[in-house]
Amino acid sequence: MLRRPPARKAGLSAFRSEPDCSPDVRRREQSRSFKHETQNMNTTENFVSTPQIPNNIVKPLKFPPQPQEYKIVSLRECPTPADIQLCETPEQAAAYWKMHITTHPYFNPECECLVVLILNTRRKIKGHYFVSIGTMDTILVHPREVFRLAIMASASAIALMHNHPSNESTPSEADIKVTRDLIRAGQLLKIEVLDHIVIGNPNHTSLRALGHFFQ
Repeated sequence: MLRRPPARKAGLSAFRSEPDCSPDVRRREQSRSFKHETQNMNTTENFVSTPQIPNNIVKPLKFPPQPQEYKIVSLRECPTPADIQLCETPEQAAAYWKMHITTHPYFNPECECLVVLILNTRRKIKGHYFVSIGTMDTILVHPREVFRLAIMASASAIALMHNHPSNESTPSEADIKVTRDLIRAGQLLKIEVLDHIVIGNPNHTSLRALGHFFQ
């Protein structure tokens, strides 16, 4: 038995209506789509929160002081003629002063400078070192600084030398007193203080020659 298809309702078209593809309609749809995406991008849900590092100043690490290993180091060679290498007379010590001390970068003729000559058992000069640099009329001297490098360099004897910026080589009362203190310190250390020479211009004076080494 054949059946007829149901009758179509009035007003309905047999074909599906096509969407309007005019340029105005496409622009409106694109604008709505863009607004929707922008709203989704601006929401805080789309952002992943990261922890903030506090801006604290990093303090430097401080380690407690540790013991150190020490040794004596030669700074430079001082080429010296053979007749000046021996320190048996004040004239030889004064010649050594003029050759090496006055050309030293630390030497200041306007200030008193104390220098120690290190001697071996044959009174040959092993080297020298600056002990202290004072003012134009005074200088601080302590046996600790005077004998420190002499002990480390195994000196048998030392010769003290300092200049007077006034160019007068006459020793003062303070020069004599300090020299006698250093002689007593050298006797305890078994390091002989051979002489103390005051350098002037152009003269020099030996405290041993003046008799101040004998009491």
